[in-house]
Amino acid sequence: MTQLRELLAVEAGSFRLDKVDPRGTPGLPDSKAVRKDPKAWAREAVSSIGTELAAYQEKLFASAKSERTDRRVLLLLQAMDCGGKDGTVRSVFAGLNPTGVEAVSFGPPTDEEKQHDFLWRIERALPAVGHVGVFNRSQYEDVLVVRVHGLVPEDVWSQRYEQINAFETAQAEAGLTLVKVMLHISPEEQRQRLLDRLDDPTKFWKYNPGDVDERARWDDYQEAYQAALTRCSTEANPWFVVPADRKWYRNWAVATLLRDAMAAVDPGYPPADFDVETERQRVRALSQGI
Repeated sequence: MTQLRELLAVEAGSFRLDKVDPRGTPGLPDSKAVRKDPKAWAREAVSSIGTELAAYQEKLFASAKSERTDRRVLLLLQAMDCGGKDGTVRSVFAGLNPTGVEAVSFGPPTDEEKQHDFLWRIERALPAVGHVGVFNRSQYEDVLVVRVHGLVPEDVWSQRYEQINAFETAQAEAGLTLVKVMLHISPEEQRQRLLDRLDDPTKFWKYNPGDVDERARWDDYQEAYQAALTRCSTEANPWFVVPADRKWYRNWAVATLLRDAMAAVDPGYPPADFDVETERQRVRALSQGI
């Protein structure tokens, strides 16, 4: 278990989002390799962590196949527009078996979803036992964009923090390990990433003119994030804020947080539910010609 969790975890009583440097690199090892070429070091480190993640994933999946566990893991990502959620997922999950990964992106609720409580669609999208899930946006949109745009009255959204806490506590008790990460970028970095999308025809599809309109509400979103982070960072389900202006650091930090979470789950391969020696003899007795 690394110290990165302690460095990036939100302490509800004292945390200030505006004090987090989006270009910071807390917890980064002080080594010659890092100083020489941090980007190259991070690529190798993330690849190595990916191998560990794949091993943990296989054990988690195998243990569920034997119905000996209720454990599942969910990485929840929130960020401002252009915060790097998709890039983080591509990097961190590159080595995992897609069979055991469930990725969900949440947009505006559908007509069906609007007929239910705001947590209804979230619960339906939780990963199955033995699987690793990824949420690109989440239940927190209902205290972020909903709050900023006044989509429901304040007396409604203000109650959702406790509802979210109760929901996450219940899921933790039911076997869900939740890793909640906010990718924290600066307005300068967001502006540059928007320009990058407009300078590259292969990235036009990523550009949304509405992102510029949302940019005008930057301070409102920072205030909403401050509330969500501090009011919903609990001992069982803490928030982690990852400085994300430097993509290489972002990928390493998120991969490390996920690896630490899966190591804490410590899934193991299930024992055989048959006599191994008997089956070995039966297999040896099979005709080699068939």
